[in-house]
Amino acid sequence: MISAPLTSVFVRDLCLFGYHGVLPEENRIGQRFIVDIEIRADLSGAIAEDDYRQAVCYGTLCEIAAESVTGTPMDLIEALAGRIADNILKRLDRVEVVLVTVHKPSAPVPYSVSETAATVTQHRRHEVAFSLGANLGTREATLNAALDRLSMEDGLEITDVSSFYDSAPWGGIDQPAFVNLCAIGHTTLSPHALLRVCKAIEGDLGRVPGMRWGARAVDIDVLYYDERSLSDRILTVPHRHLFERTFVLEPLAEIAANHVIGGRRVADALAVLPRTSGDVTRRDPDCTASGNEGA
Repeated sequence: MISAPLTSVFVRDLCLFGYHGVLPEENRIGQRFIVDIEIRADLSGAIAEDDYRQAVCYGTLCEIAAESVTGTPMDLIEALAGRIADNILKRLDRVEVVLVTVHKPSAPVPYSVSETAATVTQHRRHEVAFSLGANLGTREATLNAALDRLSMEDGLEITDVSSFYDSAPWGGIDQPAFVNLCAIGHTTLSPHALLRVCKAIEGDLGRVPGMRWGARAVDIDVLYYDERSLSDRILTVPHRHLFERTFVLEPLAEIAANHVIGGRRVADALAVLPRTSGDVTRRDPDCTASGNEGA
């Protein structure tokens, strides 16, 4: 299933009364605020089936905005717009992007203006994990370069990286040993957009098409994407071989031992995985994925 395009839904000129502003008089007397909301969400099910239950309700958007505006006073309309956006993302799982504009028609400024306003854009952040491996060339340098590229990608933040691990080849093909690691983070990209990023980095760092499970300059796999489950001809998450691979579970357990994937805790899945002597070995902590190259 290819990621569905996002549909925009709007609420315009929602008039609400609140007590927000820097001046004491604004907090005491209050004033009108005009709120505009645009959300972007996967509403493909609602469109295909004409199903209200799969849509985003205008009334709910208005309700969330009203609760936010009538809540605790804030000094800045920027902060108020951020509160509304945050509450929409918390309440409505289908929403991926939300834009909120708060207009302040009666702003106390010594100039003739029709209004003042602030717009905030918030993207839903998804928890993701990657497995990286290499068994050709300068393996550690290549893996560090791949991490750097992931870290610099717009819409992707890497929050933790495991140590390097030496691992025996997997898949029954005679080839050099691998160096592996895992990384976790957050993204605003869709699963397929994230996959495109990984494939572009692999190509730029020297990977060429070859035998499945064969030798490679670098390999970057998406292990999971929140708790989402999807599968098509180019992407499956959680990764279809995740629970079979010690060279994935070992480094992942180092940085996310308690994370639950498909109902299974990472540390528990690793504990029951059959092992052979020397299959996966953690490098010395001083030789980590931070620019130090190992043997």
